Amino acid sequence: QVQLVESGGGLVQAGGSLRLSCAASGRTFSSYAMGWFRQAPRKEREFVAAISRSGGSTYYADSVKGRFNISRDNAKNTLSLQMNSLKPEDTAVYYCAASRFPYLQTHRDKYDYWGQGTQVTVSS
Repeated sequence: QVQLVESGGGLVQAGGSLRLSCAASGRTFSSYAMGWFRQAPRKEREFVAAISRSGGSTYYADSVKGRFNISRDNAKNTLSLQMNSLKPEDTAVYYCAASRFPYLQTHRDKYDYWGQGTQVTVSS
């Protein structure tokens, strides 16, 4: 089992940047593919980005491609999401998640553990 705690959310103006972090504890972090999801009010939780166990492969939702960057540091048990050129439509609660599947996953049903979420608000 792994415990996940997100941090780094906040309020930022459109065009600004934020860096989210997810600290993992418990079983070996490097044995999990990781992902970021987000959920806006009255909307379903949606995929944002995913990264393989080693960090060698990444995948992004079209809505964030070219603006967001997912990375991980297996030595520090940390997952990050660098968010640039933020837009008001990026406003949501952002969750990190861990998957026991061997490859990166884009569907939330493939993830086994979730953090509590961190709020990101982008003002226009």
